[in-house]
This record gives sequence, C-alpha cells and structure tokens, in this order.
Amino acid sequence: MLEYTKIILQKVSFDSLLFEKELRKALGDLSKDDPGKLYAWCMDFFGDTYPEAIQRAFSNFTNNPTYNELIRMAGQSLG
Repeated sequence: MLEYTKIILQKVSFDSLLFEKELRKALGDLSKDDPGKLYAWCMDFFGDTYPEAIQRAFSNFTNNPTYNELIRMAGQSLG
C-alpha cells in the first residue's frame, strides 16, 4: 500500500489541495509502520514544495503517543 500511495502522491503533486487530501486519505489506510516511512519520503520529495500540507496531514499524530516514534523513524530513514 505504501508504494501505491507514493505513486498517487506523485501523480497529484501538481495541486497542493489534492496532494494533501490524498495524503490524509492514505494515512488512514497504511499499516502501523508505514506512516513514519511515508513522512520521511514526503519530506524528501515534497518537503520544499508542500511542507505545510505535509505537516497538516500528519498533525493528527501529534495527539497520538506514537507521534514521537513516527518522527524518530523518519529521522532514521533520512539519516
């Protein structure tokens, strides 16, 4: 599902609202370990273009105890 999500996000990356909508939708469908990987990928490929959209889409994790784990996993993926 993660690879499919990446394909969809690349195809809709011409429009920030559509990109954010698809990103939010994908977050509901991903397995437990994939949000961290997707966050890292999004920041790598679209962090310069859509940083606000990415942060808004992932903001629901800030109230979740696993948010810090998500950021830790993203940091490991980037480093």
